[in-house]
Amino acid sequence: MTDIGDQAPHKPVVGLALGSGSARGWAHIGIIQGLEEIGVQPQVVAGTSIGALVGGAYVTDTLNEFADWVQSLTVKDVFGLLDISLSGGMVKGEKLFNFFREHHENPDIETLEKKLVTVATDMKSGREVWITKGTMLDAARASCALPGLFSPVKMQGRWMLDGGLVNPVPVSAARAMGADVVIAVNLNAQLVGAHLSRDTRSQAQGEEGSDEERSIWHKMMGYFISEDGDDPGFFDVVASSINIMQDRITRSRMAGDPPEVTLVPMLEDFALMDFHRAKEAIEEGRSLVKRYESDILAWVGSPVADRV
Repeated sequence: MTDIGDQAPHKPVVGLALGSGSARGWAHIGIIQGLEEIGVQPQVVAGTSIGALVGGAYVTDTLNEFADWVQSLTVKDVFGLLDISLSGGMVKGEKLFNFFREHHENPDIETLEKKLVTVATDMKSGREVWITKGTMLDAARASCALPGLFSPVKMQGRWMLDGGLVNPVPVSAARAMGADVVIAVNLNAQLVGAHLSRDTRSQAQGEEGSDEERSIWHKMMGYFISEDGDDPGFFDVVASSINIMQDRITRSRMAGDPPEVTLVPMLEDFALMDFHRAKEAIEEGRSLVKRYESDILAWVGSPVADRV
C-alpha cells in the first residue's frame, strides 16, 4: 500500500500564451529564456502572430540561435527582408520566411515533444482557427498575415489572416491544449499610437548605399509615411487602426478568460516596425521574469523546493 504522503506532488502543465505585437514580440524571447533560468519549462505554447514565430523557435529548440540572429539585425536588414507587393498586403513575407526555412529547423509541429498551437483568422468567415498540424513555419506564417502589411496565406483551402484580429493573447488556446497554469504575455497594452518610430524613419532614410539602393529606400519609406509629417500616411492609418482594435479585443478576451500570470513588457517607445531593436526587447523580457519570479513560482512550484 502506498502512503499518500510519499507521493510526489502533481506538477502543473505550464502553458505560454504569446501575444501579437509585431517588433515588441522579441520580448517573448527574453521571457522564455528568463523562465528557463528560474527552472520553468512550459510544455504548451500558444502563439499569435509574432508570438507564433517565437513560440515555434522555442518548441523546435532553436530559440537561442534565433535570438542571436534577430539581435544582429539592422534597419537595412529588416527592410531588406521585406518583399514589397500590392497584392493582398504590402509585404508578401516570402523572403522573410524563406530565410527561416534555410537557417532554422522546420519540423511538423505534431511530432514535437512540446505542444504548439498558432492562431489565425479565416478571411471568409472571420472565425478563429487553431493550427496544430503541418510545418512550424507554415503555422507561424498563417498567424502573421497582418492586414495591410503581410499578404494572407492559403492553408487547407482557406485564406488566413493574422490571429491578432480575433485572439491577440491566446490564453484559451493554451488551456485547450492542456495547460493547467497559463503565463500570458500581453504586448498590446501599449500599442495604441505606436507604428513606425521617428528614429526608425530617420535611420532608414539615412542608410548609406548606392543611388539605386537609396532610391529603393525612399520608395519603400513612401509606403510607410506621408510627405507631410503632420498628416498620417497610409501605413500610419492601417497600423494605428489595427493597434486600437487589438488593444480592445485583448482587454475583452483576457477579462473573460484571465491567465494565472500576465506579463506586460514595458516597451512604450517601441514601434510596430522596430525589429532592429531586439536586444532591448529581449533584455526587458528577461528582466520582467525576474520582477515576477515569486508570482510565477507560486503558481508552477519552486524548482528548488522540488529538488530538496
